[in-house]
Amino acid sequence: MPNTDESMFNNTAVNTMSTGSGIMPLASGETAKEAIQGKKIVYLYRIFKNAATTDGAALAFTTENERTKSKDADTTETKDGSIRTPGASEMEITATSILSKGDTFIEQLEEAMDNDDLIEIWEANLSEKASAGENKFKGRYFQGYITEISKSSPADGYVEVSLTFGINGSGAKGDVTVSQEQQEVAAYVFKDTTKTGA
Repeated sequence: MPNTDESMFNNTAVNTMSTGSGIMPLASGETAKEAIQGKKIVYLYRIFKNAATTDGAALAFTTENERTKSKDADTTETKDGSIRTPGASEMEITATSILSKGDTFIEQLEEAMDNDDLIEIWEANLSEKASAGENKFKGRYFQGYITEISKSSPADGYVEVSLTFGINGSGAKGDVTVSQEQQEVAAYVFKDTTKTGA
């Protein structure tokens, strides 16, 4: 199993906060923070056995990503009350996207699930650049396996693909390289054919 030891790095403060009416007033000495748009958090994926020949790839037309971490706890009743003992944490990453015509990456991921192939996943925050390096952003690195793929095809809509990844361990912090092309794919928001204005 490849080493995923954590590499820590410093966070930088963001010094603005905007609301619908403009900049939020702050008390003296207080620092405002800027909300992060969902599209600024991007995920790249790669089948681990292809690491020598393939870069991480983003899913086109992604509509939603989610990373969840949970931890169960055992409860032992004592005369003085209950004692809770936390167990190991578990993590899942999910991705939902509109299937694009000619997309072979989804097929590769489905085949990887059938073969129990290890998947690499990078989570990058495009609103926080790394301290050094071109196209580098603060983020996290994970390894895990695809545990579920679902494909829905409503008669009046588009084919939607949902993937669930079960993550090994808790991942590692570090700087993630996201090329300009990968950023463009990640930002390629799906739009319908209907008019957008009056």
